[in-house]
Amino acid sequence: MAEETDNTPETPAGAPAEPAAEAAPKAGEASVDARIDALLAEVGALKDQLLRGAADMENLRRRTAREIADAKQYAVTGFSRELLSVSDNLRRALDAVPAEARAAEGPAKTLLEGVEMTERELLRVMEKHGIRRLDPVGQKFDPHFHQAIFEAETADAAPGTVTQLVQAGYAIGDRVLRPAMVAIAKAPKPPEPASVETPAPDAEAPANANEPAEASSGS
Repeated sequence: MAEETDNTPETPAGAPAEPAAEAAPKAGEASVDARIDALLAEVGALKDQLLRGAADMENLRRRTAREIADAKQYAVTGFSRELLSVSDNLRRALDAVPAEARAAEGPAKTLLEGVEMTERELLRVMEKHGIRRLDPVGQKFDPHFHQAIFEAETADAAPGTVTQLVQAGYAIGDRVLRPAMVAIAKAPKPPEPASVETPAPDAEAPANANEPAEASSGS
């Protein structure tokens, strides 16, 4: 009898199985995707750091520019305070001159005009360097620039309005060198109502006003 032959093809020794061959490309693709995600995350982090660094540099630039501007504007603050006494003395000298001396002709009037010119020139130079005189008469009281010395009752100005300048103030930029000393208006007190005296009752009046008066004894 003839022997039956097996026609099933034999798998070569050492050949990889089909599932393992298919898993290899998928593992490679997953590794590439993970690498791309990691690179994208790194790019995002670097971009965030770059934007933060640019913002910090811009803030530093603005702050430095502001500090330089303040240094230029307020560099003369100490010197300006020293000049205030000079301005005050010139003003006191002018206020001490009586009206008769101002009107009279002669050397006194010439000297007075010279002092006035000196004061105007001093104020002009101070204003040129950013120092301004505070004369707030007629303005609303501002505690940042004014110092109230007393209150005065008046009906000619609204309450809280500066009515009198006691001593001029000075400011440089937004900073106060010396507040202006002022008097402020206060509403006058309302007049007290006049007291009305009630007349005392007449003791000799009849008890009943409706009863007729008694007839005289002669009738």
